[in-house]
Amino acid sequence: MRHRLACLLFALAASPAWAAAYVPPKPGPDGWPVADASRLGWDTATLDSLGAKMADGTYKKITSVVVADHGRLVYEGYFNDGSADALNDVRSATKSLTAMLVGAAIQRGAIKDVHAPVYAFFPDVKLDKADARRATITLEDLLTMSSIWECDDDNQFSTGNEERMYVSDRWLDFALNLPVRGYAPWVQRPADAPYGRAFSYCTAGAFVAGAAVERAVKEPLATFAREVLETPIGITQSHWNTSSEGIGMGGGGTRYRSRDLAKFGQLALDGGKWQGKQVLPAAWVTAMLTPHAQAREDAEYGYLWWRFHFNIDGVDTPVWAMSGNGGNYVFVVPSRGVVAVITSQAFNERFAHPQSQGLFRDVVLKALPRR
Repeated sequence: MRHRLACLLFALAASPAWAAAYVPPKPGPDGWPVADASRLGWDTATLDSLGAKMADGTYKKITSVVVADHGRLVYEGYFNDGSADALNDVRSATKSLTAMLVGAAIQRGAIKDVHAPVYAFFPDVKLDKADARRATITLEDLLTMSSIWECDDDNQFSTGNEERMYVSDRWLDFALNLPVRGYAPWVQRPADAPYGRAFSYCTAGAFVAGAAVERAVKEPLATFAREVLETPIGITQSHWNTSSEGIGMGGGGTRYRSRDLAKFGQLALDGGKWQGKQVLPAAWVTAMLTPHAQAREDAEYGYLWWRFHFNIDGVDTPVWAMSGNGGNYVFVVPSRGVVAVITSQAFNERFAHPQSQGLFRDVVLKALPRR
């Protein structure tokens, strides 16, 4: 017992960022205004508790927590070798950025609208077996994870499971050749589902959506992202993956600094604006953050954004989120003007998502200023 206590005390002493009392974030060259959470009514003792909980193993493999209140950073903590300069691999949170890029491409006129037929972007791709039903698949079907492709990342037997795509020579050919799905007796058909869509989580679909943007704007996805998203909001460092044939990976694996991830959340919160400048069309952000499919009993889906529900002061409160493997999140709470980033390296761990959502609920939401 004494040995364990000594180890804990050493860990706290060796990690002053974990043991220290609340300190407001420092202003930097990235354009983020900062504020003292205590002066805004936040419970800083609850925010302070994060350090001890990281040290004692309550939360595992969390690398950063960043919180903004009405456009001002009020909390910034780095743990487990995380740092302000680290480019965090946020996995499928990338999908939400792809939705933003679709909106930017529509704004530029490169894509007509979300009803654009997907296969029309790729007339050069050879299809192994013709199926006229594929011609009905639209960009909106991909953005809402409700296309008629037989593609389900949560089913290891699915033809379109992402792991099969990753080992293929040409990811685009793999996706566009996916067969049309069927409906087992226990699976809800679109006509019977909320919002008229049958949700099935499909990374291949998000990848194709990104590929369609590349085709439409005639430049790499990373370049387009830099032009229409990153540079306008002051992001100077990022990393985008590409497929085996060199197409931008709109389905996962981008890397960003934590404070920059918070900017994407703020952009969504403020209707596409960053510090008063319109970066994305307000109408697109509204559509993106509108439920279009029932993803689970307790969550809806917009355009590649999740909508979860949390209890805040006894009220069921919608919270939009970018979400990625490992428990990586950018949470957006429209009713409270709050953005919270949680980065984590608990990749493929069962506890990852419940842990990050629990941290958000039990620390960030608990520390909110009382109304």
